[in-house]
Amino acid sequence: MAAVQSASSTEISPALLVDAMFAVRKTAAIKAAIELDLFTMIGSGRTAKVLAAEAGCAERGVRIICDYLVVAGFLTKSGETYVLTPSSAVFLDSRSPAYMGAAIEFIAAPEMMSLLLQGATESVRNGGATGLANIAPDNPVWVKFARAMGAFTGSAARVLAAEVAAWSNPPHKVLDIAAGPGYFGIEIARIIPSANIVALDWTSVLELTKQNAAASGVASRYSFIAGSAFEVDWGKDYDLVMLPNFLHHFDMEGCVALLRKARSSLTANGKLIAVDFVPNEDRVSPPFPAAFAFEMLATTPKGDAYTASELGEMARQSGFRQAAVTALPPTPASLIVFV
Repeated sequence: MAAVQSASSTEISPALLVDAMFAVRKTAAIKAAIELDLFTMIGSGRTAKVLAAEAGCAERGVRIICDYLVVAGFLTKSGETYVLTPSSAVFLDSRSPAYMGAAIEFIAAPEMMSLLLQGATESVRNGGATGLANIAPDNPVWVKFARAMGAFTGSAARVLAAEVAAWSNPPHKVLDIAAGPGYFGIEIARIIPSANIVALDWTSVLELTKQNAAASGVASRYSFIAGSAFEVDWGKDYDLVMLPNFLHHFDMEGCVALLRKARSSLTANGKLIAVDFVPNEDRVSPPFPAAFAFEMLATTPKGDAYTASELGEMARQSGFRQAAVTALPPTPASLIVFV
């Protein structure tokens, strides 16, 4: 009887398939709404007619996209009035301190969409993207990342900085590799007044890092190294080397080479920390870290999302004893300390 109940409770439906096939439409709608700043205009409530006048758009266009966003769960509708859901008010109203809408500039960038939608089949055949894809030198997509992804990286940066500040000997000389918008180094500099930060990234990206450091009031404690982390001289005697959201772009061999270089640049008591998405050993959970491997398959030649055991093997091959992995809630990222 139990077996019969189990079988009958399993629904056979095309709903998941249809949702996946149409998923890009949801991305298109949220991209348009963010670019038109509709969520901010809606605020506590607006009709399509009022929104259209404020946005300079056709009323029909605004009505249809807002109805779509109600169906997708981003808005509610009462009569003719659209209202933000609580989550949309926090993350999609550009006046909110937790606004995340800017990330669409990178996530739905033409370079990304081309690799994912047009190149994924070939990436599966090849076991990775053809050519250098997103890891090509001075790839302009990383300027978009630095400009757009602060809200995504900011939470993890603050948690990491608090962790470092609690050490008995806070670092004085810190290297931030693939600094991007710079928030990991900036949060360290904010919370540890004695810390001096060296940011490493492509020249064009570092222009944004500099701007963010200046806006945060820590520019006087910043210096910069432009170029490839694998090729340029980092210098020596760092108390802390950080690898935020970087290891996943490379294969095991590349990660080990990078970790060896980092180890040689540390002081005797220095520490190496990475921030990354770490799936469980089954590689299908938790959802975001596990799914991130497909992102790397489509956008890099050999990148991956690495499990704790794989990170531990990297640590051993590069001269560290182990890699200690700790979750960084509420983000899907983890802190990896190589010791």
